[in-house]
Amino acid sequence: MIEALAFYLFSGIAVAAGLMVIAARNPVHSVLFLILAFFNSAGLFVLLGAEFLAMILVVVYVGAVAVLFLFVVMMLDVDFARLRQGFLNYLPIGATIGLILLIEILLVVGGWAIAPEAVGQAAAPIPDPSQITNTHALGLVLYTRYAYFFQAAGVILLIAMIGAIVLTLRHREGVRRQNISVQVLRRREEAVELKNIKPGQGI
Repeated sequence: MIEALAFYLFSGIAVAAGLMVIAARNPVHSVLFLILAFFNSAGLFVLLGAEFLAMILVVVYVGAVAVLFLFVVMMLDVDFARLRQGFLNYLPIGATIGLILLIEILLVVGGWAIAPEAVGQAAAPIPDPSQITNTHALGLVLYTRYAYFFQAAGVILLIAMIGAIVLTLRHREGVRRQNISVQVLRRREEAVELKNIKPGQGI
């Protein structure tokens, strides 16, 4: 009974927080709701017996990713009044895309309901939990059957990080910067200047 109540509590708060992530107009509030959703998802993992996933979700996503999002949003000079302008102009396009995604999700869920054996065929074999820990079982599945997907996810994150650096890189005028290639390729005549100074005279 207690596990059922905890499940409904964690899942209800997680769904509500997920809705508020996309419904909140203030980006700071969206990040805070995202952190709340992560914490409740970690509680669901604990109920499933996957303590390692719960710890990773809290340490990595809440402690690093979500907090980084919060810092970036707070450091950016965001004009919230300007963000709200033109919302109704893009509403038809956004509603159309959302409807298409909803239809695709319903088709996938309907396909699973029609052919439940497809889920068993697509799922990876799960080792016996009595023999190994959930961390070991997760590593076996992740680095064997889904190794290529794991590498692809790493490449996508690397590209996203490079894109974020390129988009936020600003060249300010009046700031003295080093140009390593120019320093390495310069000749002796350009770097050294000889002056013949007579005794009693300054430079």
